[in-house]
Amino acid sequence: MPDKVETTLMLIAAGEFSMGILGNAFIGLVNCMGWIKNRKITSIDLILTSLAISRICLLCIILLDCFILVLYPDVYTAGKQMRIIDFFWTLTNHLSVWFATCLSIFYFLKIANFYHPLFLRMKWRIDSMIPRILLGCLALSAFISLVVTENLNDDFRYCVKTKRKANVTVRCRVNKAQYASIKICLNLLTLLPFSASLISFLLLILSLWRHNRQMKVSATQCRDFNIEAHVGAMKAVISFLLLFIAYYLAFLVATSSYFMPETELAVIIGELIALIYPSSHSFILILGSKKLRQTSLTVLWKVKYILNRRNF
Repeated sequence: MPDKVETTLMLIAAGEFSMGILGNAFIGLVNCMGWIKNRKITSIDLILTSLAISRICLLCIILLDCFILVLYPDVYTAGKQMRIIDFFWTLTNHLSVWFATCLSIFYFLKIANFYHPLFLRMKWRIDSMIPRILLGCLALSAFISLVVTENLNDDFRYCVKTKRKANVTVRCRVNKAQYASIKICLNLLTLLPFSASLISFLLLILSLWRHNRQMKVSATQCRDFNIEAHVGAMKAVISFLLLFIAYYLAFLVATSSYFMPETELAVIIGELIALIYPSSHSFILILGSKKLRQTSLTVLWKVKYILNRRNF
C-alpha cells in the first residue's frame, strides 16, 4: 500500500489530470461542434483539435504509469505490458510536441511579415498543407515509437519488491547501456521540434520589431491589429517553450532516476511535474483564441446562471 506522501502526490496528479482533461476536451469539443455545424474546419482549429486529442492521450498514459508504479508494480515485471505502455507514451509524447510545433510554425507563417519568396510560398500554401503535415507527424511519431519499443528487452525496466519498516518499496532498475542510448536518441529527437518552435518565436520577434519601426516612420497613431496578432502569437509560442522545458527536465528526472535505488518517489515527482505541461498549456491556448475564450465565458455564464437558479 502507498504511504501518505505517495497518496498525496497521487491526489495532486489526479487533480492535474482532471484539469488537463477539462481544458483539452473543451478545445476538442468546441472545434468538433463547429466542424459539424459548418461542415468544414479551419487549419488552426484542426491543429488545436489534433493537439488536444494527443494531450488527452498523453495525460492518460502518464497518470496510468504513475498509478501502476505505486499500486501495481508487478506489472513492470512483464515485458509485454511494459512495451505497450512505453509505445503509447512515446507516441503521444512525440505527437504532442510535433503538433505544438506545427501550431507555432502556423502562427509564424500567418502573422509574420517577410518578403522572401520561400516564406511567401509557404504562407500561401500552408492551409492546404496542414492535413498532410499532421498525418506526417503521426507517421513519424508511430515509427519512432515502434523503433524504441522494439529495442526494449524484457529486462529494460523491472521492479523488485523490498520491505523496509513494514512498508513495501519498489526499486526500479534498467539495463544502463541500452537505456542510455535510447534516452539520448529520444532527447535529441524532441529537440528538433523544440528548435523549430524557438526559431519561429525569434522570427516573430524580428517581424514585430520591423513592423514597429515601419509604424514609427509612417507616424501611424491608430490601433494596430497586426501588433496585437504578433503579441498573441508570441505569448502562445513562449508559453509552449517554457512549459516544454519544464516537461523535458521532468522527463529527464523520471527516466534518469531509474539508474538509482529507491527511486519510486523521484519518478512520481518527475511525472507530477510532467503533467503540468499538457494540463496548463490548454488553458493558455483557450485564453489566446477569441472563439474559445468567448465560448468558455458563455459556458461559465450559463453554469453560474443554473447554479443561481438552484440556490433560489
